[in-house]
Amino acid sequence: MSIAISGSSSQIAANGLRHHLLTYTGGAAGNVVIVPGITSPAATADFIASPLAALGFNVFVPDLRGRGQTDTPPSGHYRLTDYASDIAGLISALGLVRPHIIGHSLGARIAAAYAAQFCPDDHGMLVIVDPPTSGPGRGSYPTSKEAFLTQLHAAKRGTTAEEVRKFYPKWQTRELQLRADVLASCDETAIVETHAGFDQEDFFPLWSALKRPATLIRGELSPMVPPAAAAELAAANPLIPIVSVPNAGHMVPWDNFTDFFKILVRLIPRAQQAA
Repeated sequence: MSIAISGSSSQIAANGLRHHLLTYTGGAAGNVVIVPGITSPAATADFIASPLAALGFNVFVPDLRGRGQTDTPPSGHYRLTDYASDIAGLISALGLVRPHIIGHSLGARIAAAYAAQFCPDDHGMLVIVDPPTSGPGRGSYPTSKEAFLTQLHAAKRGTTAEEVRKFYPKWQTRELQLRADVLASCDETAIVETHAGFDQEDFFPLWSALKRPATLIRGELSPMVPPAAAAELAAANPLIPIVSVPNAGHMVPWDNFTDFFKILVRLIPRAQQAA
């Protein structure tokens, strides 16, 4: 990897797999788990984790199964329940109690599945960032499987930041290069089967079951949570606030980090304030 990141690397056994984890040691503000998206190994969250650690939070970012240095399970083991069980196992292995969880895209769905399945009435702040609202009886996931595989195959051949910029024109060069560095670590089966899950698994029952503290952050321009879907989400669970980040598409923190992070730090309470 040519871009330096500040998290320390470790391997942890959980849910039958060896998981790679990046840890950012902050202090006494609290614990945060960041759950990345479908083609985002842990290192790609460095630009969010590092400033949170600077505010005193201990931040933990796993490579999801089939990504980065985490084990790759057999085909058929990329359901939301599999991912949620991984997060539950990691939280238990780390000895964390009610950590705040930030999930983006696939990670947003995983965060909701984790809360609904493992701690429906007792969890830290859930920050659900632009979850795909596709599913059975709904519109298809807006990004094609072929688009993901085109990027993956380019990464495995050896891509560049400028090539990645064609897909993400708003991103900073550092984040483009970091994606170019780590995308090749994603397993193709993990991507293909997870992508299929966006149309096969319905997010709305998970969303409807969520309880506070939780907030959904969407990109104002996102095709994953367009205005009609945001209105449906609000009707399905009026207890959970929905906040829009201006000038951002689906890759919300990458597209507009400044406004995203301002919202984020207002949402996540510090331990001293919560006591």
